[in-house]
Amino acid sequence: MADKRDYYEVLGVDKNADADALKKAYRQLAKKYHPDVNPGDAEAEKKFKEASEAYAVLSDPDKRARYDQLGHAAFEGGGGYGPEVDFGSMDFSDIFGDLFGDLFGGGGRRGSNRNGPRKGANIRTTARMTFEEAVFGCKKQIELTVKENCKTCGGSGAKPGTSKETCQKCGGKGQVVFRTQSFFGVVQNVQTCPDCGGSGQIIKEKCVDCHGTGYVPMKKRFEVEFPAGVDNGQCKRMTGIGEPGINGGPRGDALVEAVVAPHPIFQRQDMNIFSNVPMSYAVAALGGEIIIDTVDGPVTYDVKAGTVTDTQIRLRGKGVPSLRDSKTRGDHYVTLMVQTPTKLSSKAKELLREFDKETGDSLTAAERFKAERAQGADPDATKKTKKKKGFFS
Repeated sequence: MADKRDYYEVLGVDKNADADALKKAYRQLAKKYHPDVNPGDAEAEKKFKEASEAYAVLSDPDKRARYDQLGHAAFEGGGGYGPEVDFGSMDFSDIFGDLFGDLFGGGGRRGSNRNGPRKGANIRTTARMTFEEAVFGCKKQIELTVKENCKTCGGSGAKPGTSKETCQKCGGKGQVVFRTQSFFGVVQNVQTCPDCGGSGQIIKEKCVDCHGTGYVPMKKRFEVEFPAGVDNGQCKRMTGIGEPGINGGPRGDALVEAVVAPHPIFQRQDMNIFSNVPMSYAVAALGGEIIIDTVDGPVTYDVKAGTVTDTQIRLRGKGVPSLRDSKTRGDHYVTLMVQTPTKLSSKAKELLREFDKETGDSLTAAERFKAERAQGADPDATKKTKKKKGFFS
């Protein structure tokens, strides 16, 4: 036994660990090293058996007391405390009921109430709206196909004059017990009865209108109110309109997703709105008033003289209302874009040339050449360079 590791070290717990801590530690190791998760991995199988052996001893109060007193010698043949640990007699069903459910999507906790009431599934649909409707809130009419109680059978699913019968497979419990062979013997697990689906009852003669479901589909219209500030992709929940519950559970909900149409001018980011506004060259240079479109309508803005293109301004409180407080709004950010005219009359062209002359920025290359010659400058001076020796000289 000298080559065996300490059981507490194997599970990664201290010697004062309680039963829940032991179970949690073992469960994590079992999930990690289980042979079904690591097929053909001898090292993983070894670690799995080591952890299982440690848990088998430490989870038993009597065996744990012996181990704490004598260590591994407590379970040697000559130790006076009986033979090696008999894993076939240990009850691992609680652990493996959870473990197999995690690994393979079945099983579950022993004693879990699978036959209890469960909430029905949710249903989803969409509601289309404009950019402005999303900003300020709106009401939308939607049509949903919902399941209503069958009037023919009163929701029982059985043919009128007949009734449900107790499921013979599960005895009305809605659960069946199955056993699997493991390294430690037979493990007992519980699953939903496949015959009755967990209801505990069987319908032999089904209603012809609902086909035994107890419900019939029906189209109904609803009015959905979306709050101010709703964004694209966000959902409005309508409680109790979804799929019927199971075994007397409540109905699910209807989730209505907002689909917001793009705006030709505005872009939205959270509670803020962004847009580009053109302005003439004259207004940019001299200053003046421009009209800016916002979700609240057009507003007048006084542009400062000398404003360059791509200047961004902020209109406070002209953005999107907060979903939590409609009185709190974001801002509207406007990027000012200087427009270059593409169609000019002869007079406009002449005026622009006069403007360039006044500002000193209008000299053409030929005119600049003449001006430099007149001042005695050598226009070719920049082109003359000394010949330097190099690889090719």
